[in-house]
Amino acid sequence: QVQLEESGGGLVQAGGSLRLFCAASGRTFSSYAGGWFRQAPGKEREFVAAIYWSGGSTYYADSVKGRFTISRDNAKNAVYLQMDSLKPEDTAVYYCAASKAVVGLRRGSSYDYWGQGTQVTVSS
Repeated sequence: QVQLEESGGGLVQAGGSLRLFCAASGRTFSSYAGGWFRQAPGKEREFVAAIYWSGGSTYYADSVKGRFTISRDNAKNAVYLQMDSLKPEDTAVYYCAASKAVVGLRRGSSYDYWGQGTQVTVSS
């Protein structure tokens, strides 16, 4: 009942910044928690960040804490991921996801809807 589409990925040099955008349609996104995951070639999908439906609580993987910021604008049915101080190890396909869960937001199995992904490549 929710469709998600990511955009904003691209090629950036190490130390640079990108802002990812997730647009939601089909249902009011404000009733869902929003999350970002990523998957590098040959590796499992990993949690990056999540934001509760109210926008008042956020969660980050240790690897991105202090560098990435997740936010949302419920009026626009949108979730964002601001990525600063990017490193080559941040290179991956980034996925936006939506969840009705109130706990376990670090687990991909807690999410009900997924976008198709956007490629982020960080060069050294």
